Amino acid sequence: MALTEQTLQALADRLCDVSGVLGVALGGSRARGTATAESDYDVGVYYRRPLDVAGVQRVAEEFAGAPTRASPTGAWGPWVDGGAWISVEGSKVDLIYRELERVDDAWSDAGAGLSSFHTQVGHPLGFPKFAYAGELALSQVLCDPAGFLRRRHQDMATPPAPLRLALVTGLWEAEFLLGAVGSAAARGDAAYVAGVLFRVVGVCAHALHGHAGRWLVTDKGMVAAAGALPGAPAGFTERAHALLGGPGTAPDELRAAVASAVRLVDDVVAACTR
Repeated sequence: MALTEQTLQALADRLCDVSGVLGVALGGSRARGTATAESDYDVGVYYRRPLDVAGVQRVAEEFAGAPTRASPTGAWGPWVDGGAWISVEGSKVDLIYRELERVDDAWSDAGAGLSSFHTQVGHPLGFPKFAYAGELALSQVLCDPAGFLRRRHQDMATPPAPLRLALVTGLWEAEFLLGAVGSAAARGDAAYVAGVLFRVVGVCAHALHGHAGRWLVTDKGMVAAAGALPGAPAGFTERAHALLGGPGTAPDELRAAVASAVRLVDDVVAACTR
């Protein structure tokens, strides 16, 4: 079930009344236009410390119509920060804290060509620090009384050139992993090979986005998104999904999967150097 625009806007406006909140933006697939009927609403709550968490909770309960709990900042891990999970008009709504100072820091790093990924629950490839900037760039600003979000939304519209280069250059990791995984495949170590293949595909997806000058901020849907980019290798999505969907368990099957991955990476390297 989809929220009405009126309800979503009313939620954003009420959140902007909370002390510490600078603005509110709709993110995720709902903002990118790729949502399905089952998609959640990711609502970014951009703030400066101190954030009135009790105030966020009061707004959450007002719209959920039921008791709920807004977490303290930092409670969900070092990179996701915190927020609240609620249901509004039958739709799942995730209120997600984003500290504006960290967004600016991420943008500064992106401009310096830093493409670090960090361990975070819910992000098997790792949370890319530059996602803070990319999220805002891909969002729909709902409430922004002082113009903090809209100004950054415009400035961060595309990844800076140094970050794009770093993501393409990062293909060395995919080549390194595949060059070193042969002994694991020969042992029939399916778990390790599968992990390597996932990492390789993720590195390729980010490289293709970097080459195309597009933001990629989540593991979810990254293969389909990469395959739809202009200049992506023919059949990238289908090949990557086939690779991850059934690498097998026997040594011969795993060797064949690794060989397929090598060919895919070669094609991605070629695409990113055109």
